[in-house]
Amino acid sequence: MTLSLCLGMFAGQGWAFSLDDVAAKAEKLAGQSYSAPQSNLPPVFRNMAFADYQQLHFRGDKAVWKDLPTPFELRFYHQGMHFDVPVRINEITANGVEQIRYEPEMFDFGKVQIEPSALEDLGFAGFKVLYPLNKADKADELMTLLGASYFRVIGKDQVYGLSARGLAIDTALPSGEEFPRFREFWVERPEADRRNLVIYALLDSPRATGAYRMVVTPGKDSTVDVKARVYLRDPIEKLGLGALTSMYLFGANQPSNMLNYRPQLHDSEGLAIHTGADEWIWRPLNNPKRLAISSYSVENPRGFGLLQRTRDFDRYEDLDDRYELRPSGWVEPKGDWGKGRVELIEIPTPDETNDNIVAFWVPDERPETGEPLDFEYRLHFTMDEPALHDEKIAWVSQTRLSTGDVKQSNLIRQPDGSTALIVDFVGPNLAELPADAPVSTRVSVDDNAELVENNLRYNPVTKGWRLTLRLKVRDAKRPVELRAALVEGENTLSETWSYQIPTNE
Repeated sequence: MTLSLCLGMFAGQGWAFSLDDVAAKAEKLAGQSYSAPQSNLPPVFRNMAFADYQQLHFRGDKAVWKDLPTPFELRFYHQGMHFDVPVRINEITANGVEQIRYEPEMFDFGKVQIEPSALEDLGFAGFKVLYPLNKADKADELMTLLGASYFRVIGKDQVYGLSARGLAIDTALPSGEEFPRFREFWVERPEADRRNLVIYALLDSPRATGAYRMVVTPGKDSTVDVKARVYLRDPIEKLGLGALTSMYLFGANQPSNMLNYRPQLHDSEGLAIHTGADEWIWRPLNNPKRLAISSYSVENPRGFGLLQRTRDFDRYEDLDDRYELRPSGWVEPKGDWGKGRVELIEIPTPDETNDNIVAFWVPDERPETGEPLDFEYRLHFTMDEPALHDEKIAWVSQTRLSTGDVKQSNLIRQPDGSTALIVDFVGPNLAELPADAPVSTRVSVDDNAELVENNLRYNPVTKGWRLTLRLKVRDAKRPVELRAALVEGENTLSETWSYQIPTNE
C-alpha cells in the first residue's frame, strides 16, 4: 500500500496526526462548492434485497490487526442497496497513513451469485470495531459506523439500540433535512497496552463540513469522547449537536392499539435533561399520529440523552430483540455550550423498523459561513443510568396511561371521560423517608385540559411515591403539556416529569 498523506514527525521519528489535519481538509472543502458523492455500484448490488445483502459477510481471517498484539479488530461492510457510495478508510501507524483498500477476497458472498467484473473498483460502505467485551477470548462488536454520519456503540452485555450521529441539519423543518456523511476515516493502530481506539472522520454535506476525533473506550459502559470542528458553507436554520436517533413504537404510557404479546417495544423510552441550573427533566416518549416537536431552553447543559430505564425482561417479553439490553445514550458536554435548546422530535411510525425519535442540542448562536465551531462531549452507552443521575434527586421509573374513572358506592369503577396518568417516582432519597412524610406535588397543566384529580400516595413496593393525575382534554386535536415534581416544603425531591399527551388525529 502507498502512503496517502505526509505529516510532521514526533521528535524526529514517527508520524504525527491530529484533529488539525482533518480540520484543514474540512476548511478547504467548506471553501469549495459541494460535490455530491457519485455511486459506483453495479445493478447487482444496487438492486439487492435486504436478505441478500445480509449474506455479504466480511471474512474474520481478513480482519485488520487480527494477528497483532492488540484487543481491537477492524472489519468492513460491503457496498449494497442504499449503501452505494464508497467510504475511504485509512490506517494511522508509527510510519504514516495508508489507505485500507477493498479486495473482493475479503468477503464471503454466501449464495449470492456475483460476476467478477461487478467487483472491480468497489470500496467499503463502512466498518465495525471488535473488542472482547464479554469474554477475554472472543471478539465482540463494539462499534459500527455505517451510513451518513451514524454510529452505534455498546458495552458489556448490551445489544445494539439507539444511534449517535456526527451532525443533524434542519431536522423536521418543512425545507427538508440534510444528512451529512462521513466521507473518510482515519483509524489509529493501538499499541498492545492501549485500551481505547482513536478514530478521525471527515464530514461533508451541501452546507457543512467537519472534522471529528472520537476516542472509543470499551467497558461495562462504553464511552466515546468526541471533539469536533465544524464549518458552514451556507447558513443553516437548525444545527443539531450531539444528535441521538432512536425508536419508540409503544409502551406503558402509550400501549399498542393492536393485540401484541410484547407489552413494550422501544429502543429508548424517554428524554432526560440535566440543565445548567441543576434541574433534572424527564420526558417520556410517544409515537404520535403526526410530527411532534418539543423544545427545552437550556443554558450550558450538563447532559441530555435518550434513555432506556426499564430493564426487566417481563416488560418486553422479546427473546429475539432483547430490548431490555439496549443501552441508554447520554451526552455529557465538555465546557460551556452557551444558550440554546434541547430539541426532541417524534415522528409517526407503523412498526419498529423505523428510527422515529431524534434528540439534539441547538445552539442559539451559529457560526458565520467559513468560521469554525468547536465543541466537545462524552457519549455514554450505559444500562446503569442511575449512576449518571444525582442520587439526591428521585427519578421517574414509569409512566402509565389509563382510562380515567371514578369508584362508585358499589365499588365499581365508572369511566368519566377523563384520561389518567400514573407516574411512579423512586430513588434513594425517597427510600429514606417514612411513609407519612409530608411529600406533596408541584403540578402544571396547559389550558387544553382540566385537572380533575391530583393524588399522591406512598408506594410500599418501590419505597417511592405514586402520582395519579386525572384530566379532561378540551380539544383532542391539540396536544396537552403537563409537568409535575415531588416537593417537601421548599425542597424539590424529584426530577421534573414533563409529558405531552399527543393528539388523537
